[in-house]
Amino acid sequence: MIIKTENITKTYQTGSQIVSALNGIDLEVEKGEFISVMGPSGSGKTTLMNIIGCLDTPTNGEYFLNEKLVSDLTDDELAVIRNKEIGFVFQSFHLLARNSALDNVMLPLKYAGTDKKDALEMSKNVLEEVGLSDRSTHSPSELSGGQQQRVAIARALVNKPSILFADEPTGNLDSKTGADVMNLFKELNRNGQTIILITHEDSIARQSNRIITIRDGLIKSDDRG
Repeated sequence: MIIKTENITKTYQTGSQIVSALNGIDLEVEKGEFISVMGPSGSGKTTLMNIIGCLDTPTNGEYFLNEKLVSDLTDDELAVIRNKEIGFVFQSFHLLARNSALDNVMLPLKYAGTDKKDALEMSKNVLEEVGLSDRSTHSPSELSGGQQQRVAIARALVNKPSILFADEPTGNLDSKTGADVMNLFKELNRNGQTIILITHEDSIARQSNRIITIRDGLIKSDDRG
């Protein structure tokens, strides 16, 4: 079991109002699953990703990642877990414009203090895995949108994370390029990578093996393909 949440709630104070984003989420994720999380704007799906991605902590409830209780960790402890266990891919690629594809992929390893020679080899290997070994010296401006997203995916994978989170990863891509990126996710999943993808598109969600729908801070359905 990679993820287990028990009665996760999250409330925010906005002025004099208290807003409930999550209202008791129980979720289990096994190693090697490919899950899509769907829900309308304001449903709580991004809040849930932030919590299980160790970007935020719940107001109440417990969250176990690889059987370790992480819901009570400090921000510094969460940062360590994030860097070791979790990879993020976003709709906007968040690449450093003046850095090459290879340098962008190496960034998490630099933060982790990985030996430079090892970091270089690991980054080259993962660029090859996403089909971009021939573009390693190119800057983001010299790459297409799909290639930039592949660099972002490589960067998310370079630390060999337990979970890869993808938040609307095809949102800035045309349909053909989006299909290519989804094929890459499916290939990574076939090779054992656990993936949790947030999307509002049915056609994207149906390509995963399990679709979780969130509404009003609660899991409304959990369908396994």
